[in-house]
Order: sequence, then structure tokens, then C-alpha cells
Amino acid sequence: MRRIALIGLLMLVQPLLAEEPKNVRPPKDEADMRYWLENMVWYHHFTTDEIRSATGMSTERIESALKKFNISQKTKPRRAADAPLLVLPYPGGRHPRIGFLDGAILPQRETKISVFMPWDDTNYVVLDVPEAIWHNGPRGRELYYLAHDYELPTIWVRKGIRLDKLEWQRNDDGTLLCRRRLPDGVEFGTKIIPGRDAVRMEMWLTNGSKCKLTGLDVQNCIMFKGAPEFAALSNDNNLYQMPYACRSNGGDRWLITAWVPLWRTWANPRCPCLHSDPRFPDCEPGQTKRLRGWLSFYEGKDLKSELRRIEATGWRKGE
Repeated sequence: MRRIALIGLLMLVQPLLAEEPKNVRPPKDEADMRYWLENMVWYHHFTTDEIRSATGMSTERIESALKKFNISQKTKPRRAADAPLLVLPYPGGRHPRIGFLDGAILPQRETKISVFMPWDDTNYVVLDVPEAIWHNGPRGRELYYLAHDYELPTIWVRKGIRLDKLEWQRNDDGTLLCRRRLPDGVEFGTKIIPGRDAVRMEMWLTNGSKCKLTGLDVQNCIMFKGAPEFAALSNDNNLYQMPYACRSNGGDRWLITAWVPLWRTWANPRCPCLHSDPRFPDCEPGQTKRLRGWLSFYEGKDLKSELRRIEATGWRKGE
């Protein structure tokens, strides 16, 4: 059955992929090239092949640019001890999952960010925000948006519509912002706000269509390929205290995430990944609905006390 489904997906998406078989993002100019090379080499430790996959640049051009901009592990800047958690757009070119790769074909980078470990900034998790948005459509439960290809097509793939490639807007205050307008006039976006204690997140959806939107369930995924101590292909180290989804390294280090209003918490050990998935309230035409999210790290044995501390910060209200 899965083979038949995958063949059906390829038949649907082939016209969309024929002109561009790889999800590459060539640099817009020299400043853009420098930013992404620093991102990939200093922080994500990409190989030349991975840089080529992300940018479409030739090996010769990559080597020339690295030399010109003096980018290597030796020139990586040292971060201040009191700096916010390091958060960067994920560059693509390296699949963020370990397994279940047929469940995320050609992942798009405009929804993905890397959050680096406070105790080791060579390790990071990748957040996909959003990975998917569902809604109740004319055909029943439908995929309204998906940040990769999959055997279950979105409503836009079925209509033969290719969505534009986007990028995170990188602001001077360290925040990241990405917004997308869908073909029916609906707009959604995500804002990432790094802090010393946590990464706070906001997501909104504005209904620019003529129809009421219902069943707006969102999948927000955290993937652990870049954080080996958390990357066991198992759910044994997960703990849920809704809306919080927590994952440990099997010892005294934890990643904690939450979104509200909550839909569900779950995890897929094949990726591996962790979810605290929210739900937008039903949205009439012209209305805007909002979600709030949290991600932090904790070192210690008393997770319950840490969750109480997090709750007391007022993050659910944007404090």
C-alpha cells in the first residue's frame, strides 16, 4: 500500500518538480552568500557536498568564497557568556531527520530553525514551525500546508499549485520572522524570540478567504539528528505534562517545549522527533487567531519544579 501511495504522490508532484529537481537556494548576492556560509560552516559544520546541496554552488566557488571571507572553524567568533540562546535559520542541504525520510521528501528550509545547546554549541535541534497545518475542507480532513513533500498531498499539490520559496527575515534584535500567504488569501506566520532562558515563539493565522476555517490543527516538530545525546531512536526518555513535552538524554539534561492552545503531545521514534502541537481556534473571514510557544533546556533532577518555574514566567500570555 505504501508503495502505491508513493507512486501516486510522484504522479502528483512530478509536474511541480520537473523544472527544479533539488530544493537548492542560491545566494542572492555576496552578503547573502557570506551569511549562509558562516551559518553552515561555523555553526552547522557542513561539508562541501552539503553546502553544494543547500546552495547549488560549485565546489570551486565554495572554496573561493570561504577563502575570500576567511570562514573556517578557526575564525568562528566566541559568544558572550550572557548571550541569548543561539538560534539560526536552518540552511537545508542536510536532512534534519535520521530516519523516516520517506515521510519528509525535499524538506523546505523556510519553516526550520536550529536552536543550539547552551552547554555545547556544536549540537543543535531543528524546529519545524509549522511542519504542517490541517483543516476541515470540502473533502473532509485535509492538509492545508506541509513543509515538505509526502505521500498525502496538500490541497495545493492536488491543484497543481507550487508555493513560493521563502526565507526567514533576520531582524537586528535577534528575532526571526516568516510569513506566508496562501493562494486563497489566508496568511500565517511565525515569530521566533531568543532569550537567555528560553526561545519564545508566536504563530498567527489571518483568514483572508471567504470561508470560515475550522479544524486548524498545527504540527510543530523538534528533530534531534544534530543533538546526538538526545537522538536515540526511542520514546523511552520522553515525558508529557500537558502542554509540556519533555525529552531527556537519559540523565539530567532535558529539552522542554510547549504550545498553547494545545491539540496533542506525541513523538515519532523513527525520526526521532518530539511534538507539542497546538490548535488555532475556528477562524471567521477577516479574523486573526494566535498561538504561543516555548522551548528551553534544563540541567537537573527536579523536572517538576522546573515546569512550575516555567509556568510562573507567564509565557502563555506573552510575558
